[in-house]
Amino acid sequence: MLFADDILLVDKTREGVEGKLELWRSTLESKGFRLSRSKTEYMECNFSSNSPSEGIVTLGDQVINKSTRFRYLGSIVQSDGEIDGDIISRIQVGWLKWRNASGLLCDRNVPLKLKGKFYKMVLRPAMLYGAECWPLKEKHNTKLSVAEMRMLRWMSGFTLRDRIRNEHIREKVGVAPVEDKIRESRLRWFGHIKRRPSDDPVKRVEVLDLTCVKKGRGRPKKTWLENIRNDLSLLDLNENLAFNRTQWRKRIHVADPT
Repeated sequence: MLFADDILLVDKTREGVEGKLELWRSTLESKGFRLSRSKTEYMECNFSSNSPSEGIVTLGDQVINKSTRFRYLGSIVQSDGEIDGDIISRIQVGWLKWRNASGLLCDRNVPLKLKGKFYKMVLRPAMLYGAECWPLKEKHNTKLSVAEMRMLRWMSGFTLRDRIRNEHIREKVGVAPVEDKIRESRLRWFGHIKRRPSDDPVKRVEVLDLTCVKKGRGRPKKTWLENIRNDLSLLDLNENLAFNRTQWRKRIHVADPT
């Protein structure tokens, strides 16, 4: 192995990050590897304050570049806690898959249902990677829905000038709304969390006490749990039903049109 990407070091303080960087550098060099100073970046997550802290991160005598976003295992983490960059990235990945398969999806000799199956197996999973953990806002749902409908209209051979409703196109292709499928994946993940032991790391994150966190001015940021509460209210579900896995999956499932 000549190089390795997507290595993440996390610490609460600037000094802790510098210490871990130095340890990582010395360990690599002792094994014959090198740590690239030019490609190494750091990101400061300061969600509770609008003003960035002062200071720099150094590795030896070299200053490390500061970044406002970080790509890790296909997802983009932003320093302000928002997900706009991740949403745009996933839509771009979906269109990349689309272009690679345009010969099939734009072929009029291929049945629409077969195109729909390909979309559900390849394109939609690429766009919704990590969607179960997104604290989605209405503008995010709109972006994803617009991107999906452009794909479905293109593969079905219709444009907006044909004045055909989105519901009719979905029935022809056999694809459920992307917003409903995101809700299904989000509730499925919520069910996994509810069934985990109380000492499980993901369970401890759910019950974190944030009363001591200083909040900025304005409306609080939309959280993942707020999305879950809206989903439970919309589907008239009790969160305790998640302990019955069979019933839970049956109630949250969104079937694609046949």
